[in-house]
Amino acid sequence: MSENRSFFNRRLHSLLGVIPVGFFLLEHLWTNRYAVDGAKAFQEQVEWIWNIPFLVVLEIFFIFLPLLYHGIYGLYIAFTSKNNVGNFSTFRNIMFMLQRATGVITLIFVTIHVWQTRIQVALYNDTSRELAHRTADILSNDLYFILYLIGVIAAVFHFSNGMWSFLVSWGITVGPRAQRASTVVWAVVFVLVSYLGISALFAFADPSFTEQLAQR
Repeated sequence: MSENRSFFNRRLHSLLGVIPVGFFLLEHLWTNRYAVDGAKAFQEQVEWIWNIPFLVVLEIFFIFLPLLYHGIYGLYIAFTSKNNVGNFSTFRNIMFMLQRATGVITLIFVTIHVWQTRIQVALYNDTSRELAHRTADILSNDLYFILYLIGVIAAVFHFSNGMWSFLVSWGITVGPRAQRASTVVWAVVFVLVSYLGISALFAFADPSFTEQLAQR
């Protein structure tokens, strides 16, 4: 791969990780957060999203294709980049290693999640109630709950640490002081967004969520 082409691919990979993939992650976790408020609130939020005009087109061109490129090229980076953790065990080298590892974990998790939810919704023409039931059933399984817990944390870390790298590589946080401040900011984002995602998982797995669906 030529140097110019490699530079372009890395920049595109970096940009797509923020827009639209990163934004979609935040939106998706925020939508799932409505499960904390109950089954009715979650269904209403899902139905609002499903009523967006040309949703399938938006999903294909602004979510799935960018995600596919980011994931596949991310695998290439993960398996070709050289880590220096063994020789230089610095904080940033560790973050570099974790960024690649969480990228692989996130790709596996997203593939499973999309198959279990979005594709099943399309195949069986599920309603928002059936989607809620499907998600609750998945997370009532202890093995899947652990998988989703690891997947959510990995995805949020990959996004948060990736944002730190994005700001550096695009020349936004240049000096050491700006980079230290960015480290703190994105560490806080990681904690807050992880809490958002984890609280939704526990809400779906709570038996009361399924009971609410049965009453509707």
